[in-house]
Amino acid sequence: MTTNNFPKGFLWGGATAANQLEGAYQAGGKGLSLPDVLPGGKDRMAIINEPDFDFTIDPQRVYPNHVGIDHYHHFKEDIKLFGEMGFKCYRFSIAWSRIFPQGDEETPNEAGLKFYDAVIDECLKYQIEPVITISHYELPVHLIKEYGGWKNKKLIACYERFARTVLDQYHAKVKYWMTFNEINSAAHFPIMSQGLTVSNGAKDKKNIYQAWHNQFVASSKAVKIGHELDPKLQIGCMILYATTYSFDANPKNQLATLQDNQANNFFCADVQVRGHYPAYTKSLLARNGVKLSDLDYTADELDLLAQYPVDYIGFSYYMSSVVDVTNEDQDRVAGNLMGGVKNPFLESSDWGWQIDPTGLRIALNELYDRYEKPLFIVENGLGALDQPDENNFVADDYRIDYLRQHIEAISAAIDDGTEVMGYTPWGCIDLVSASTGEMSKRYGFIYVDEDDAGHGTFNRYKKKSFAWYKQVIASNGEEIG
Repeated sequence: MTTNNFPKGFLWGGATAANQLEGAYQAGGKGLSLPDVLPGGKDRMAIINEPDFDFTIDPQRVYPNHVGIDHYHHFKEDIKLFGEMGFKCYRFSIAWSRIFPQGDEETPNEAGLKFYDAVIDECLKYQIEPVITISHYELPVHLIKEYGGWKNKKLIACYERFARTVLDQYHAKVKYWMTFNEINSAAHFPIMSQGLTVSNGAKDKKNIYQAWHNQFVASSKAVKIGHELDPKLQIGCMILYATTYSFDANPKNQLATLQDNQANNFFCADVQVRGHYPAYTKSLLARNGVKLSDLDYTADELDLLAQYPVDYIGFSYYMSSVVDVTNEDQDRVAGNLMGGVKNPFLESSDWGWQIDPTGLRIALNELYDRYEKPLFIVENGLGALDQPDENNFVADDYRIDYLRQHIEAISAAIDDGTEVMGYTPWGCIDLVSASTGEMSKRYGFIYVDEDDAGHGTFNRYKKKSFAWYKQVIASNGEEIG
């Protein structure tokens, strides 16, 4: 296997999200965001899906996002380490509630803007291209309590003001943007991206599709704003992608797999990339008990979608999924907000996510065949129980092996003819897990001394994978041994 085909200028780097690493949840005028009211632990999702969940902080519970890894006070140290690895880019997000604490103010919080100015300048100091996600699971709590989350069309104007503010502030320094993180994850967990859960309407699928429409409109408004500021700006969508296999050749499973792909992998990208709703929209909605006439949309909004599609497709890939509708007794596995039937040909991570590097090659081919737009793998990685030795060194050969296999898959997909912009493994520095709120589920090249309760020295230590990834970047993907 040769991996010397990565194009010049390939964007090697890493990815994080503000709510999972910044901490300082009340510093600098920041308001409460959704993750600030999500308790930590493996029962996180069960708690927030309780009928009486009210988006308030329970003093009896632990909230790891309040502390994160205190990147707010350590960002210079962290970015210096990214620079030492040779990052060409760094994907991070801007916390909406740092810029607009309630989410609906008319004027931004200058302290928040100043903070991200400093983060961006620190990246540029090391020749690292910032790649910014405008909204990454960080909806201000006020927008949920006051308006009901993204099912309310009033949020379009709030997002437009937020996007215009940050694009205007940073566009001269930042070329690459994404509008919403894993927008399609709402198919299974609308709480994270839409601010919807059982207590405020998530069980009514009409609300989820209305929220998506509102986000599609908001995304196109951001593309319009960005391109008017500078036509060279690259503004992408970002989807969660799990290559999906039928368990067998049974036509029922084949049909179910096609429909699963439409519902989970393609629907949101079809709208944001192609600029219009796909032909299967009516049948997809019908399968979820929703009629097109149930949704509030206008001809002007549809025109906006058509005029301002995204420039590229960013996506996360951690695992593949298997569909079987013919046997209810199949073993099942966990996954990135969604699981599936166990694939007997694959091994699993410490958290039960099935490891499938070939699935990434398939994903790249499927997406490029469908859209013929540049692809950016902005999340991929192995969450594991790292065990440091007495010198705080983690010999994470398992992570190196995982990433090596996925880089080989990217190289193979490039040979297949796909256009890949870059690769930013998730959690390049250990951070709080989105799905469980744990620190013990670690992804990074850099170990952070902190436990699940937020206690520790917060010292940073290089893992074995740090030097390995530095070599990968320096060789532009040729040296991955």
